[in-house]
Amino acid sequence: MAISIIKNNADALELELDWFYKILDTRIKLHFGHESDYKDVFDIEPPQLDRNHSIYADFLAHYNLSIAERIVFLLGVIPHVKPQLLDVFFTKNEANARDFTEFGRRNGYSYGGFLPTGETALFILAGDDIEKRIYYGQLFNADHVFNSHAILKLDSPRENEPEYSGFINISKEIVDLVTTGVVSKPIFSVEFPAKRIETQLEWAELVLDSSTMEQVLEIKAWVDYGDKLLNDLELGRKIKPGYRSLFYGPSGTGKTLTASLLGKVTGNDVYRIDLSMIISKYIGETEKNLEKVFEKAEHKNWILFFDEADALFGKRTNISDAHDRFANQEVSYLLQRVEDYAGVVILSSNFKSNIDEAFTRRFQSIIHFPMPKETERLKLWKQGFSKKTKLASDVSLKNIANDFELSGGSIMNVIRYATLMALKRDSDEIIFTEIQNGIRREFQKEGKAV
Repeated sequence: MAISIIKNNADALELELDWFYKILDTRIKLHFGHESDYKDVFDIEPPQLDRNHSIYADFLAHYNLSIAERIVFLLGVIPHVKPQLLDVFFTKNEANARDFTEFGRRNGYSYGGFLPTGETALFILAGDDIEKRIYYGQLFNADHVFNSHAILKLDSPRENEPEYSGFINISKEIVDLVTTGVVSKPIFSVEFPAKRIETQLEWAELVLDSSTMEQVLEIKAWVDYGDKLLNDLELGRKIKPGYRSLFYGPSGTGKTLTASLLGKVTGNDVYRIDLSMIISKYIGETEKNLEKVFEKAEHKNWILFFDEADALFGKRTNISDAHDRFANQEVSYLLQRVEDYAGVVILSSNFKSNIDEAFTRRFQSIIHFPMPKETERLKLWKQGFSKKTKLASDVSLKNIANDFELSGGSIMNVIRYATLMALKRDSDEIIFTEIQNGIRREFQKEGKAV
């Protein structure tokens, strides 16, 4: 990462933090009736960052944040860059030897610093003024830019506790952006049960049936021109954002590879959802686990790929008991969440009939990935082998493609096996016998005879 980017962001933050310190000092003095140079925190002029040339300054300008919004945003950033700035809030109330309630506070699990809450923000902005408190409380509404653009939000308070007791949860991606200038990729974990998938292949190497390819190119067209369609042509008033597609067909026919290449050719990350970490036997937990993925994905143009999607989006039974009712509620949630996602969602299944019709009715495309035909198999064989190996004289890829119906995935397994056997012989020559043995192994996996 460029040192100049970090320096410019740090310089901007230093100016902002100096301004914030004056605001905080003024609010404390005004609250306790001490002498102050200002009558209101809003009398303190914020720094002008127009000439700073930092991503931090660009971020403020892009969202055109007001002074109040700027203060709240800084309050969210401070624990990540200068946590000691909030230590003043650890002051005890001598009257009852407790924390000052109006300061707001949530204890972290391992973090020893002060974690600001909605109460903290409202104290700084409004002091004891109830009217201003109500007014500035709107900064945490669902439709405010902080929440709608996944910048920051109030963490859910414990059950039956006041709304503003939740701590200010700022997106890690936003913190990365305004400090280092580089947004780090999320790490696969229980909190983010999805893995980024990539491929070293290029779009020209994708071998698909012509009808399948035509439909796949429609998804690419949506990624390239969807924003223009929705906004410039104003169709966003009439159709939902995002694109939903079902890929179905036998294993090894290119469903995952196609999703990876769609991301590569359009410049968007592709995340495969780990359903083993999503699905829970406990009522409501599956929705919570899936929400973690969608929440992270908002406004990032990610392609979300649900492999073997039957487990999550498969058909449900008719309502006969309480468990079935909850299962159908789960379907309703999934359906709504998938529909609300503004990016591309791809479900993958071996069989179209396995997916609940409630989903398929709302897909923009349902794309069949059939077993490759002879001409496609020949192309897969030809481009599969390393250019550093050679085929023996008894190897006819045309005959092999004609005689053996294999998926692209199986063909690559055979190529891997035959090449490995050549290396074992200390040779760069691929012989027919070892290709034949590899094909036999693939057929045996499927219970077929060669």
